[in-house]
Amino acid sequence: MANRTYYEALKWASLFVQKNQLDESAATYLLQELSQLDQTHLLIKYRQPMPAQLDEQYVNAINQYVNGVPPQYIIGTAPFYGERFVVNENVLIPRQETEELVEWILSANPQSALSVLDVGTGSGAIGLTLKKQRPDWQVVLSDLSEGALKVAQENAERLNTPVKTVQGDLLKPLAGTQFDVIVSNPPYISRSEVAEMDADVLKSEPNMALFADHDGLAIYERLADQLKQGVASAKQVFLEIGFQQGKAVSQIFKTRFPAATVTVRQDIAGHDRMVRISFN
Repeated sequence: MANRTYYEALKWASLFVQKNQLDESAATYLLQELSQLDQTHLLIKYRQPMPAQLDEQYVNAINQYVNGVPPQYIIGTAPFYGERFVVNENVLIPRQETEELVEWILSANPQSALSVLDVGTGSGAIGLTLKKQRPDWQVVLSDLSEGALKVAQENAERLNTPVKTVQGDLLKPLAGTQFDVIVSNPPYISRSEVAEMDADVLKSEPNMALFADHDGLAIYERLADQLKQGVASAKQVFLEIGFQQGKAVSQIFKTRFPAATVTVRQDIAGHDRMVRISFN
């Protein structure tokens, strides 16, 4: 029996995914990634037989997706700011909104030789991208999770971006250190929002990187407290936030640092997504 064509395989996958009420675009994404074909070259091969090994990989990938595994975990990498980052169940999948946070930091700090701490780095997407764009910056990646730090270290090697990595809780492993910039995309989802979240995110992505107590504000409060206590210091702090948290996160820092300048910035969709705290 002849191998089925790329078109036949994609048609089967699309119908299977659709039947399970999942995102049909994942079928095309997985086929392109596994075959290493862009959209144009996939169309050129549409009517050609698919190699048996690739077909088997594709069927396995589609079954994983239907069973709740995000496509990026299946492939093992995710795009971010023009690079590809290794991802697995120990880290969150980098989101497009976070690229806007990186862009803000870069545009706000054109000067060279800055020291930067990426708190709760996960895959290292933020800190490693900053280092890639500003090779003369000194970047430290920290995370509480040993598994996450291993992913970040692997990405640092793949991207040839020399950084320091430390394990520990927020600023504590860097006690007494002064930075020009501290950045963090911490857990900020309230557990009350579970019912509104995608099932594959809840099943596959690490809960400790998603959820925080006190309506998702607990990590911001603890970070602000550690800064207030002088555990470590920075001239600027950049944070990613949930789209409904702009006012609350601003208040956390204004209360502890009345002299600081707190700026909330919207993402491309017009939602509050980032906060900068500048210590004058």
